[in-house]
Amino acid sequence: MSDLAAPQLQDAWPQALVLVSALVGFVWSAAFVWRSRSRGEPLVAERPHPRVTWEAGDVALVVVGYLLGAALMARGGPEPESRPLVDRLVGNAVLSLGTMLAGIAWLRFRGADWPALGFPGGRLRDDLALAVRALGLVVLPLLMAAAALNAIVKYDHPIVNFLDGRRDLVAAAVVVVSAVIVAPLTEEFFFRRVLQGWLEKHFADEAGVAVALSAIAFASAHAGQGLAFLPLFPLALVLGLLVERTGSIVPSVLLHALFNAVSVFLLLAQSAAGAAG
Repeated sequence: MSDLAAPQLQDAWPQALVLVSALVGFVWSAAFVWRSRSRGEPLVAERPHPRVTWEAGDVALVVVGYLLGAALMARGGPEPESRPLVDRLVGNAVLSLGTMLAGIAWLRFRGADWPALGFPGGRLRDDLALAVRALGLVVLPLLMAAAALNAIVKYDHPIVNFLDGRRDLVAAAVVVVSAVIVAPLTEEFFFRRVLQGWLEKHFADEAGVAVALSAIAFASAHAGQGLAFLPLFPLALVLGLLVERTGSIVPSVLLHALFNAVSVFLLLAQSAAGAAG
């Protein structure tokens, strides 16, 4: 699982492009928020959806399954840290997807249908609109916060280290698949559907508690990556709100993927600048 914070760039144009785009997006999204609030409309319309069917034991089983898989992968050789970083990145992506599929299979066996699993379908256009508006609100302040925090404690992430050593199309493909596809899909399933869905059932009258607790778990899972967990916490709150209001992880997956795509663009631009230098 991985999430990316804003890297420091030696080449200015990618940073300037992202900054201008983020500023335009922030103004556009803020205008939408102001218009909605002035009309008395909710920022995210609530969609009727049932509570999840699984219990604490099911949540624990899914989490333990992932941890066991990670442990087995770590013991795949006498010195796992000596394995090429590309192998570890691909292995983590395969592990995440495999654990997600196993979790889905178990919860389906336990009686959960696809809407309960966060895949109701039929609202992709609305979900994408939600994700784009949310991205406009969060990307500028969060990337600025990440850059400021990076000046205090340097951001450390396997993908950043990977791109420091490799600057080719294979490296770019591994990064895009890992950070923009696999991480958003699996993390939203684990944190926002399995964990938060169960918490929402137990805090039925205090939805904010479930969202906050899952956000804390999400941010804590990224400890050890410098101070990236600090801006990831408010991002997780927004992701959790989308899921709590809609009952779907599709808008949160899309927002998560778009946010990571911005960081991947900056990282790849930095890598290209380094190769040219």
